[in-house]
Amino acid sequence: MKSKIVSLNELKSITDELKSKGKVVVATGGCFDILHAGHVQYLEQAKTYGDILVLFMNSDSSVRRLKGPKRPIVSEEERAIVAAGLGCIDYVCLFNEDTPERVISEIEPAIWAKGADYEGKDIPEAKIINGYGGKIAYISFVEGCSSTNIVEKIIKTYTGE
Repeated sequence: MKSKIVSLNELKSITDELKSKGKVVVATGGCFDILHAGHVQYLEQAKTYGDILVLFMNSDSSVRRLKGPKRPIVSEEERAIVAAGLGCIDYVCLFNEDTPERVISEIEPAIWAKGADYEGKDIPEAKIINGYGGKIAYISFVEGCSSTNIVEKIIKTYTGE
């Protein structure tokens, strides 16, 4: 499973070779702090759009900037290992920026999977994806499933807050 966790340079070589063989590369991104059923269903749906699913995962420093100093709950190494253990994920690649624009521009996946809550909104990665002829697939989330909800439930259950 650790062989699925690759650097951007490794991923570029791998995906270039796969594309030359006619494979469709799908990619998605996110923090995936506490992996839950909603994540798994989202990732499984994303995989149906192509042959290879790449997960661009926010690094710990990126998660802290996006979600605050108390996050992530689970370290980037552990999050990557858990995600790589899912059968639907072919590769996991960590990135340090707040948005995955740079890694998308390097890999140029045919399909970028994004949560349906972003549909109709201006997303930063759209310009890059449209620029090279890629497509964006919007995928529904499972209602009520979120890492934040899990954290809140733990706090409430164990502190009475």
